[in-house]
Amino acid sequence: MTNWKPDPAALQRPAYLSLAAQFVRAIESGQLEIGARLMPHRKLADNLGLSVQTVSRAYEELIRRGLVSGEIGRGSFVLGGAADARQPYLAERPGEVIDLSILKPVVGAMQHERLKQGFAWLAENLSIASALSFRPNMVMPQHRNVAAGWLNQQGIAVDPHSISITNGATPAITAALMSVAPPGSSIAVEALTHHILSPLCSYLGLHIEGVKMDAAGMMPAALDEMARRGQLRAIYLQPNVINPLASLMPLERRAELVEVARRYDLNIIENDILNVMVPDRVSAFATLAPERTLYICGFTKITMPGLRLAFLTSPARLATAVSNRHLVANWMATPPMVDLLSHWIEDGTVMDLAMWQRQAMQERHRIAQEVLGKNMPACHPNSLHLWLDLAAGWTETSFVDQARRRGVAVAAGQAFRVGDKAKRPAIRVSLGSTLAADLRRGLGILQSTFSDEPEIILPVI
Repeated sequence: MTNWKPDPAALQRPAYLSLAAQFVRAIESGQLEIGARLMPHRKLADNLGLSVQTVSRAYEELIRRGLVSGEIGRGSFVLGGAADARQPYLAERPGEVIDLSILKPVVGAMQHERLKQGFAWLAENLSIASALSFRPNMVMPQHRNVAAGWLNQQGIAVDPHSISITNGATPAITAALMSVAPPGSSIAVEALTHHILSPLCSYLGLHIEGVKMDAAGMMPAALDEMARRGQLRAIYLQPNVINPLASLMPLERRAELVEVARRYDLNIIENDILNVMVPDRVSAFATLAPERTLYICGFTKITMPGLRLAFLTSPARLATAVSNRHLVANWMATPPMVDLLSHWIEDGTVMDLAMWQRQAMQERHRIAQEVLGKNMPACHPNSLHLWLDLAAGWTETSFVDQARRRGVAVAAGQAFRVGDKAKRPAIRVSLGSTLAADLRRGLGILQSTFSDEPEIILPVI
């Protein structure tokens, strides 16, 4: 049991959120260490003069944020600091909260109807192999040919045998990391990167190194300096708008990074899950340096969450390693869903959905510009999110908590940072995760919060 206790004098309304915020700050500061057992609900309620229900709601909030685990018969335990354990999004969408924390495409009745139509097509066309086979080589070869055709249209020439089809981008990232970086080695990432990378590398026994970046992305000189130490095996990049800054890396910067990668024989993992949604995208790393790039092309963000599939391509020398690691980690992508993806690629549905999504995001950006005005950040017009710097005086935790009290959930920037703790506090705001009217209302609340002086709200007694 930890010696740290919440301060009843600092509680504000709603009390459960205020109590949860005290726990968050204690975990972030190290006052509550990983593995610490929290006080039982009833005992804490008695100490603070609160109801057991209020304490239970606070603990549930900490569980939703990924900071605490609750084990029946044992109690509640701290999982880790915010940088390691807290996911940037809400694990559930509670009640009246406008959830702008989770990154999603715009979806609605049209996507639902398309998927129902797709399942109807599957019911008529599902092969015995797709329904009953355990062997990837019995069901995937024809789909790899479709994948190769799709990638070729995007300017990426690849042998079908060098393509692994995965259940989304996360399994593809996992297989790629396992293929290029053995346990104990290091990978380089931008100082702002995918929020899953730090925990994933920890689970795989890899060291993750944040590299300085500017508006164009990872800085080649900083990568060169890090690579000279001799520990790096690969670079992970998100050059096409899906990165936290929602920016498009220019061709010149890509060429400079390729030069460094070749100088030190580093592999490149390129996550391009927005692909055709970005009309002004430039040559992929997979085109500039095909001999060392593992390329991830996703479909979830450009179509709908239910189509959780991705293509992972690799150089011929790594194709067997990638296939083996995907096999042991995931076996294979769900064959009927791959049947549907191939069908939708061939009949044009994937492209139709992606072009619809492109237009939808441009409309969401228009709403954001109208509401945020001068607070609208520089970002690509097809991005699924905004990266908003906070004014002096705000911490990420205080702003996120304040916004949440007002009914809006956003993601703290800390979840995306690797190594660079001195950056200006910021939040990520998803544009596609809710209805347009709710987005407008949620952004209005954030705009109002931006205008406030960062000050602790006094408790009402």
